[in-house]
Parts: sequence; structure tokens; C-alpha cells
Amino acid sequence: MEKSYNPRDIEQKWQRHWEELGVFKVEEGENKVYVLEMFPYPSGRIHMGHVRNYTIGDALARFLRMKGKRVLHPMGWDAFGLPAENAALKHGVHPAQWTKENINYMKQQLKSMGFSYDWDREIATCDPEYYKWNQWIFLKLYEKGLVYRKDAEVNWCPNDETVLANEQVIEGKCWRCGTPVVRRNVPSWYIKITDYAERLLEDLKLLEGKWPERVILQQRNWIGRSEGAVIKFYVDELPIEVFTTRPDTVFGATFLVLAPEHPLTLTLAKRGGRLKEVEEFVNKMKHMSSRERGTQEEKEGVFLGVYAKNPTNGELIPVWTANYVLYEYGTGAIMCVPAHDQRDYEFAQKYNLPIKVVVKPKDSDPPEGKTYIDPGILINSGPFDGMDSERAKREITQWLKEKGLADFKITYRLRDWNISRQRYWGTPIPIIYCPSCGTVPVPEDQLPVLLPEKVEITGHGNPLEKVEDWVNTTCPKCGGPAKRETDTMDTFFDSSWYFLRYCDPKNDNLPFDPKKVESWMPVDYYIGGIEHAVLHLLYARFFQKFLFDLGLVKDPEPFERLITQGMVLKRWVSIEKFLEYLGLSLEDCVELLRAKISELTS
Repeated sequence: MEKSYNPRDIEQKWQRHWEELGVFKVEEGENKVYVLEMFPYPSGRIHMGHVRNYTIGDALARFLRMKGKRVLHPMGWDAFGLPAENAALKHGVHPAQWTKENINYMKQQLKSMGFSYDWDREIATCDPEYYKWNQWIFLKLYEKGLVYRKDAEVNWCPNDETVLANEQVIEGKCWRCGTPVVRRNVPSWYIKITDYAERLLEDLKLLEGKWPERVILQQRNWIGRSEGAVIKFYVDELPIEVFTTRPDTVFGATFLVLAPEHPLTLTLAKRGGRLKEVEEFVNKMKHMSSRERGTQEEKEGVFLGVYAKNPTNGELIPVWTANYVLYEYGTGAIMCVPAHDQRDYEFAQKYNLPIKVVVKPKDSDPPEGKTYIDPGILINSGPFDGMDSERAKREITQWLKEKGLADFKITYRLRDWNISRQRYWGTPIPIIYCPSCGTVPVPEDQLPVLLPEKVEITGHGNPLEKVEDWVNTTCPKCGGPAKRETDTMDTFFDSSWYFLRYCDPKNDNLPFDPKKVESWMPVDYYIGGIEHAVLHLLYARFFQKFLFDLGLVKDPEPFERLITQGMVLKRWVSIEKFLEYLGLSLEDCVELLRAKISELTS
């Protein structure tokens, strides 16, 4: 036996042996376990976060194999995305070349670590063989009425001529070029994930005890189910609808606030003779992302110069616009009850607006100088004085409903999913625009709509718009001249079903064979970062439910158990300090290692 361990020789020998024998290849059968780590973006190098994630999965997969399980343990690449275009611009290479070179390098790194993957099942989302089925799923969503196109207000960089995610807006400026960002309406494609909100919420019960509690809580809060009422306040003949979870407090509404983006904001400001001041405020808000506005502590607003009638008592209350109300939530307008809402209270204090108490504790007077948000007994509420506030929510809503001024309503914080991206390196959206026929989906037998290879990436605008021989096409319906959609899909679309493709990665006729998926799914152990709790994990659950409705999968949830491995931080310690923490010496470790090698090779 060798006295020293030579990793290069020994590890490469056994890795070749495993590959030649196909040790980790697996087929359908009894006694299955599906172990999966979230696949990486091919950034160029494997980092310690990858190693930690994949080591957990590999140790689990090897243990289960030794227990006699049939283990599916695949690997692939989340290969589309804006970073490839940025690299192409920086290094003067095509995004496809940059991505494939990175995949090759990272794959060799993973192989050198000895991870037990079935490489015959490898996928890359930038391959036409994969993104063809992105387009197929999009068309199925379109057929079911779950895809639509509308103007969306987004973060827009005027210099780069592109949409920015909220995370790419830093202090109101583009993260790449520093140009002040504006809010702009851009036609975008949406998926109606909100149609599945109740199922996504209800089925979290199936994951209790199997997923980390805080992930379930994050999803529940993100979906954000709220029961309440929509109430109409009138400015003369114009109705303003507000959604509230506290209709019991409507007698205490002393002002209304509209989001700056609300369609009535400028209309009412003009009517109230305050158009100039309001326009300045609205333009200021256009240079801030929703995330920045949502986290800003300072409440700011402008009076619109008009008054609305409180439908409960006829009182005229002022109408404002303010930074803390977002158009995409609720109706984009709120009734403000500063005695019973902290944000409204802070705004009322700043602008010297009335504060009217309408709910008090059951056994005491209302607290002075602060909001009271708990249940209690109604006061200053006309015929409802003395009523329990929980009962009053129903009674007041029904009373106003009979007058045509309200209705019961359930809303969700969850919003439809904008999948349009004005960039090149992504899945082309399979839609054609015809002057005669309108919006026409690409027929299935013409998939995939391939990305053109010859593009000029300048960092300004969408490169696909300039590829005329690709954009100009013929209408599938009438055969006349037409144009392709130039937006590509959000990369979260790619990663929302890849775990199903691993079950049947070479299928040319369908995204996967339902029988093969039935034999492997659900994923028994899914391993990845908690930062994906309300993006990837929520979208994957949505896709699973949609494919369940199509009859392609049998399980309502894709991931049986979820392991969130935590983050690797940039705090390094010496090996001696680490061993000291474990109560070991370096000599102890060498002896233990030698004994283990002797045991394995004897």
C-alpha cells in the first residue's frame, strides 16, 4: 500500500472507472429516490456555495444507494440570462460561446470532485432541445387563457434602453451605467399565476413538517390572502374604489390616498387646480422603484385639491397621492384611518390631517397619541356603535353593499408574473404579430423558434429587434407578412420545470413522458438556498400544478422535502483554528485518514 495519498492519481483512476462502468446511471424501477440540488448558472467557476450544496446532495445520494435505493441524481445548467450578454459586451464574445465554455470548465470541476451524477441526463436551458419545450408550455398556457399581454409600468434605463429588475436599481440609478431610472409603460407578457393563488396557498399544508417553516411562512406571506371589502368613495360623479381588510373602521376614514400611478391621480389634480405640483411629485416617483418606495420610511404626499364623500356618513375628506401607496397592490387607492393604521397615522401627523377614533378596547378607553389596531368595540360609528369590531366588518360591508357602495372581496398580494425581457440571451416568446390576423401563436409543428446566431450586442436596447431577417416572417394563418415577438422569457421560466426534464431528457415528442415522470416524481430531496423561497420555488410549484391540470404529472407538489443549506460567507479561518474548534489536531486527522485508507484498500 502507498504510504502517501496521491489525490491526482487515485481520484482520476476511480473516476474513470465509475464513468466506464456507468456506475451512477439509473433507469426507472422500484425503490426509487430522487435527490436533486438546484442547478447552477454557468458563471465560469464553481464556488464554495456550489460545493457545499452539491456535497450535501452527493453524500445523501451515495448513502441511499448503499441502502439499496434506486437513486436519480442528475445535473444541468441554468444557462440563459443577462450576465451572458454583459460578458459578451465586456469580452467581445458571443453569449453562446461564453456560456458553453463556462459549462465545459465547470463540468470538469464537478467531475474532478467525484460527485455521483448521471451525466447522461445533463441538460442546458440554452439548448434548443430544451427551450423548445419552454415555448410549448407557453403555448399551452396561452390556450388555457393563462397568458396575456398588457402595458406594464417597469423600471427603464433611458441610456441602455432596457427594463431593469428592482434589484438593478441602486439609489434610483441604473446599476450598470448610472443613468437615472424612470418608470415607463412597456408592453409585456404576463402569466396568470394569480389564478392559482388559492391552491398555492392551500397546498402549503402538504409541505408542513417537510419544508423549513420559514420557507412556508415566506410563501404564505408572499401570496398574501386578505379578506375584506371593496368600498366606493365618490368625488362628485367619479367613483374611487378602495380595498380594505378593516371595513369596521370606515367611519374613521379622514382622507384617501391614491398611488402616483393611479389613472385618476392627474385627472383629479387637474380638476382640483393642483396639476403642476402633483405632476412634479409623480415624476419624482417615476425615478424610484417599487422596492425603494416600499422600504422608504419618510412618508411624502401631495394634496390633489379635491374631496371625496365618505359613504358611511357623507363627510367630505381630502384626496392625496403619496409614496407609500403602490398601484400594483389592491386597487391602487386606500382609505386612510390614522387612528387605526400606523402608516396613515404617520402621514396624518406630518400633514396635520384629522384623526378619528372609531374602535376602542372592550374594557378601557382608546390609547392616546398612538394607533389602536386590535379588535374592540365600535364608537363614533353611527348605528354600529357598541358592536364587536369583528362582527362589524361583515355588518358594515353588507349595509354598504345594499346601497351599492361596497362588496365583499378576497384579494392576494401575489401579482401576475411578468415574463417579458428585452434581451437576446433567453427563450424567444413564440408569438407573431400580423396586421390582418392580430396576435398569432406559433404553431407547435414550427417549434422551436430558434434564437438567431448573428446578433450585434451593444448594451443598448434589445438586440433581437435589429435582426430584420429574423423579425420579419410570415403569418401562420394568412401567409402574409408579419413580425415576431422580440421579447425573450424570464429565466425563471426555464428553471420552473427542469426537474421534470431530467426524468426524460432526450424526448423529442414531448417535454417528458408522463409515465417516466410518474416513476420518479416527486423529488424526494431538493437542496438549495432559502433565497429562492418566493421566486423559483413558488414558480416551480405553479408549473407543477398547471402540468397536473394538463394530466402530464400525477403529483400536485414537485418537491417532497426541501433542504436549505445556508450561505457560505467570506470569513476564513486557518485549518488549525478550525480543527481546534472541532477538538482535533492536524496529527489526529492524518492518522484517522490513514486508517480509513488502509481499511478501504485492504
